[in-house]
Amino acid sequence: MINISYPEPAFRIKKENGKEFIFDPLRKKWLVLTPEEWVRQNFLQYLLQVKKYPAALIAVEKEILLGELKKRFDILVYNKEYQPWMMVECKAMEIKLDEMVLEQVLRYNISVPVEFMVITNGNLVYAWQKKDDELILINELPV
Repeated sequence: MINISYPEPAFRIKKENGKEFIFDPLRKKWLVLTPEEWVRQNFLQYLLQVKKYPAALIAVEKEILLGELKKRFDILVYNKEYQPWMMVECKAMEIKLDEMVLEQVLRYNISVPVEFMVITNGNLVYAWQKKDDELILINELPV
């Protein structure tokens, strides 16, 4: 497990028609503030502010094809050569990070191969590095 110290949140949040919205600076739009979106936005700020990943190398909630199924990954980080490098699957805080969540990111990895795979529910973060078709649990996100 990886210990994360999230930066102090400076989110733009608004209420409209009884719903809360959060502004996503990467996608440049207001989104319904769901429990999963809260985790995603906090993890994005961790990647940007703490790990210093360039915003230009991060994609959020893009559609991919798994066979004939359309799915959406949460976060994809590209390397400096603009190749997919790390995929992050975010879940709401009350969702248990189990085998099913890992299998989800592994399925996405079939369509979008990456070296690093991460699952998080905001409280817990697990990450693996793929080396020679083997998954190695790592205890720190790569620089």
